[in-house]
Amino acid sequence: MSELSPEPQAGAAAIEALLEKVQAGDREAFMTITRLYQRKVFVLAYSILRDREDALDAVQETFLRLYQKAGLYRPGNSFQGWLLQMAKNISIDHYRRNRKKKQEWETTTPVEEMPLAAGPAREGDSAAADLRQAFARSVESLAERQKMVFIMRHYNELQFNEISEAMKISIGTAKSLHFKAVQNLRKRLAPVLGIGS
Repeated sequence: MSELSPEPQAGAAAIEALLEKVQAGDREAFMTITRLYQRKVFVLAYSILRDREDALDAVQETFLRLYQKAGLYRPGNSFQGWLLQMAKNISIDHYRRNRKKKQEWETTTPVEEMPLAAGPAREGDSAAADLRQAFARSVESLAERQKMVFIMRHYNELQFNEISEAMKISIGTAKSLHFKAVQNLRKRLAPVLGIGS
């Protein structure tokens, strides 16, 4: 079982115990939470900022904020949803502060830098690399909310109730945005895959 999978049944109580220790200043408990969730936070931050350094800054700020505000988490709610909502807000603030730089990156960042592929392409594996690039471009071109739902569902492996909590939308809206994202991706990838539209 991957340690990055969504919180297991016993996980909620374990996370609450870790958060109590964090509030008491326990660095080891804080590092445990960081290790469990840093990849998910990075993927979300990168989906908004599209720059590795900016995303890493947002990850650092998210966990710093968690350290300072661990007492604000309400037991019974999804910790992962709460943390990703915080990461999303921090990333959006970061995006607004760096809008000019962001516009440059939108036109110059190579798609291969997106951490959406399973791994780096091998030399000579050009068909797979081309498909990965086409897929990453298609995800990038989705409307903002569709893209966020798709990334949370497929890269962060969140359930729809966690997505709705993180994005402050209804479960129905999350499902609808996901459906539209999948439909749009199919349309955009049809020519690449040689499927008639």
